[in-house]
Amino acid sequence: MKRAIFPGSFDPLTLGHYDIIMRGITLFDEIVISIGVNSEKNYMFTLEQRMEFISKAFAQEPKIQVRTYEGLTVDFCKKIEANFILRGLRNPGDFEFEKAIAHTNRKLSEIETVFLLTSSGKSYISSSIVRDVIRNNGDYTGLVPDTVRIS
Repeated sequence: MKRAIFPGSFDPLTLGHYDIIMRGITLFDEIVISIGVNSEKNYMFTLEQRMEFISKAFAQEPKIQVRTYEGLTVDFCKKIEANFILRGLRNPGDFEFEKAIAHTNRKLSEIETVFLLTSSGKSYISSSIVRDVIRNNGDYTGLVPDTVRIS
């Protein structure tokens, strides 16, 4: 079985994330959307909210699971027997950053990182931009799946 994880904080899930995940399920038997927990990070959304946003967005997709993890991503991969890490690239800066992480992960384990380019119409979207729009009472709905709603 080709199992991949798609790690991130997903604070919140964006249409860019959604794009990569939906395209990734054509490549893998299973994708585990893996929400990393970092106690030193201040999140806008609780872990429970982020899990709900993601679970609802992919409720109809049996090839997708949602899990949380702490520690090294490669250790989590080994724990759940995932052989691949799926990552999205929006721009050259993402590539340089992700390349360094992929090389480090490869040095620590036998886990391969697979990169997909974000679709051009979504390459400008990031969680930090979405959070800024939300903080300033802007219309964020065109940047996130319908399941991401603030009450």
